[in-house]
Amino acid sequence: MKTSDLSERALIARLRARVPTPPEWVLTGIGDDAAVLKPARGMVDVVTTDALVETVHFRRDWSTAADIGHKAMAANISDLASMGATPRAVLLSLAVPADYPLADFDALVGAVIDTAAAARAPLVGGNLTRAAGALMVDITAIGAVRPRRVMRRAGARPGDRLFVTGRLGAAAAGLRLLTAGAGGDTGENLTDEMAECVATHRRPTARLRTGTIVANNRAASACMDLSDGLADAVSQICEASGCGAEITRGAVPAHPGATPDEALAGGDDYELLFAVPKRRVRKFLAAIGQAGETGATDIGVCTKATEVVLVDGEIRSPLPDGFRHF
Repeated sequence: MKTSDLSERALIARLRARVPTPPEWVLTGIGDDAAVLKPARGMVDVVTTDALVETVHFRRDWSTAADIGHKAMAANISDLASMGATPRAVLLSLAVPADYPLADFDALVGAVIDTAAAARAPLVGGNLTRAAGALMVDITAIGAVRPRRVMRRAGARPGDRLFVTGRLGAAAAGLRLLTAGAGGDTGENLTDEMAECVATHRRPTARLRTGTIVANNRAASACMDLSDGLADAVSQICEASGCGAEITRGAVPAHPGATPDEALAGGDDYELLFAVPKRRVRKFLAAIGQAGETGATDIGVCTKATEVVLVDGEIRSPLPDGFRHF
């Protein structure tokens, strides 16, 4: 069956039947013109949205419908994590081609619901429409954080150390492998490292616990996720903060299946970049350990000069661009 075999109402009913009972602070959920949420006491709302578009962010012959739903959620949860916010609710908008298989619709929606539930963010509404061409998955995520614990891009200062979580470049390497024709359904032609890169491209992990615990401990002065790559995040934090940075090339923790350039400029990693004042480094590392998701690596320092440079021994060069949407 195709989605066009059912009416919009029937598809929404099909989705709604899979959504768990929402928490008491969801006063009105799916089924009305808009959701109604009870505010979290003493908190401010953090709202983000990301759209994944077929052939731009994913290909259906490379990723399952469940992969696509998971990735769409990870992109939004990562944004909340970078601000230190705890997820509260999710809205899902789908633009679906008429010939989209109903089984894929169910799998995509199921992955969104399951990933949202794992983040304790119930699906409370959204929109469903027919697409003239490509599939589009657009998610809005709402979180909450105490006002003084919000992590922004603009808080870095000269002398702050720059730390990045995890290992970088795996998702970009996975995309390279898929583009080259490797990493198909069986993956028999891949090493373990290569297979891990393909899996990371299909299903990235958002560092939600890490972001919220660092924020709760007020251990960082600025933060940004690496959806568009490390180089982009460093440049964005420096621009917002009015400072520069020196990144030590040899310190960047590249995934063993990725090239150095992929670790620097590849997107879709969804790791976190933190600026950490020297006096808070010990507190920051303790928070990373408490979160228990992954380690953090010191890759450089914020500087008074506004330039952002890559240091490789005696060689200093401009940091490359990250992923460019246009």
